[in-house]
Amino acid sequence: MKRSLLDILACPIDKHYPLELYELESKGDIVVEGVLRCPKCNRYYPIIDEIPIMLPDELRDKDRDLSFLEKWKDKLPRVIVYEGLPHHL
Repeated sequence: MKRSLLDILACPIDKHYPLELYELESKGDIVVEGVLRCPKCNRYYPIIDEIPIMLPDELRDKDRDLSFLEKWKDKLPRVIVYEGLPHHL
């Protein structure tokens, strides 16, 4: 995901803008792995292989979300890992 995309993204649930960006891996101006977080509703949206996964809760893949959190739990804030919606550790 290009960092400049952050300027136009809003939470698909409550339409809050701006979202917080937590970069985990990047190449130049591209975020390869990371998380977008809505500070209003505390939902997080993983960025996997440069693609932000911004689906509504009912379409989210719980196993993928939990696997992502487990992989990055030491680099992400506690509010995402242990309290984030829709799934957390």
